[in-house]
Amino acid sequence: MTGNAPRTAAIVNLGCKVNQAEVDAAARLLRSRGVNVVGSHDPAHLVLVNTCTVTAEADAKSRSAVRRARRENPDAAVIVTGCSVQTAPEAFRAADPEARLIDNRSKDRLLTELEALVGLAEGSAGPLEAPLPTLSGAELATAGDDRHVVERTRAFVKVQDGCSFFCTYCIIPSARGPERSLTPETVLADARRALAAGHRELVLTGINIGTYDGGWSERGPRGSHRASALTLAGLVRRLLEETEVERIRLSSIEPQHVDDELLEVWRGSGRRCLPHFHLPLQSGDDGVLRRMGRRYDSADYAAVVARVRGSIPGVAIHGDVIVGFPTEDDAAWERSLSFIGAIGFAGIHVFRYSARPGTAAARMTGAVDERTKKRRATELLAVAAAGRAAFAAAHVGRLAAVLFERRLPDGRWVGHAEDHVAVAADGDELENAIGRVMIDGIDGEIADRAVGSIVALDRPRQRIRRDLPVVAAHQGGVHAV
Repeated sequence: MTGNAPRTAAIVNLGCKVNQAEVDAAARLLRSRGVNVVGSHDPAHLVLVNTCTVTAEADAKSRSAVRRARRENPDAAVIVTGCSVQTAPEAFRAADPEARLIDNRSKDRLLTELEALVGLAEGSAGPLEAPLPTLSGAELATAGDDRHVVERTRAFVKVQDGCSFFCTYCIIPSARGPERSLTPETVLADARRALAAGHRELVLTGINIGTYDGGWSERGPRGSHRASALTLAGLVRRLLEETEVERIRLSSIEPQHVDDELLEVWRGSGRRCLPHFHLPLQSGDDGVLRRMGRRYDSADYAAVVARVRGSIPGVAIHGDVIVGFPTEDDAAWERSLSFIGAIGFAGIHVFRYSARPGTAAARMTGAVDERTKKRRATELLAVAAAGRAAFAAAHVGRLAAVLFERRLPDGRWVGHAEDHVAVAADGDELENAIGRVMIDGIDGEIADRAVGSIVALDRPRQRIRRDLPVVAAHQGGVHAV
């Protein structure tokens, strides 16, 4: 494609909700400059690829996305950024020698690159007055919030970046750096923009969100706060008190960070803080947890789950599990599987262990062969599916508050209840409406999707803009990797 300033841009995002929040900000920058953000596979003058390195498969998909971007847009300016670029830049130079590579530690260049490529096109909002730090170093747009994500009714609000826990399997501390937190004023401003754009649910995101400290902290043993400018619970309290947010959800939080203060805020929120916690487990075997460098054992994890369930009636507990970690023999796997079954998860993300170069686990003996990893993943996926179906079935005969998101091919609308169970119901235009739904049964086609009838409806005060294409092509948290 030819021309001076790009008139169209495509954004391809791989990985976690933190990545999603970052590309949402990049999309706002582009739109503020008069650039039309098109679909990820549409022809474009500029392609931005945000990569992920959480597994070897994520690295491979990231490189494939770059090659595809060049193949589909041979004359485009291609910018590649994110975690995979941070850990393996040479692989992306090989994938596309002409691409501009911007690693996480140099993301201040991302704004410079975009500004240089885009300039002030016709219809531009003009220079930015107050850029928003992404905490990877980049400063991206805050003006003219046109959030339009895969889950259109909810907005991802990034509050924290980085991690220094260095679990033995994890490359993310090297890719993202140590913990840094946005100030509460910055988070509140971003939340207000999301709400003004029409979103009714905010998902607070971070790499290690429980370490949120308001921009300053004094750390004690194992990363705990001795003192901080503001805790995560304090931040949520301010969001409740200083904005009109209707629903707040956390993307994921380490189990040891679910303290009494956070549970007190949840209990006192009038159900504005949603009864859904994603607590990464990784293994149900204590020996494996110890070798993973996790900061709890199975008894600690079970105690946290019990405290959460005792504090928040009907709460959904989701988790992550890695299968096939080095030295996970058959006995350890059986212990892990038994513990997972006893917890009774409402949802599980299942990952096959993938050795990441530079991590401690990559040097461990006792590797598990790929056939065994695959078999264990299949076993656990069956447990996960049964858990999701059982949790959904328990809703039959109850009322659920459902935020409707999209229309299904059969004409029904589907959305998520407060506890994240998917619910389908008949109705006219329901996008971004919150319905009180009487759950009548379970969908015949999808065992973990409830169906029901709307008995009351709270339509949105404004409609989320639909004249913009979906930004992201890929979402993280798949059920099997």
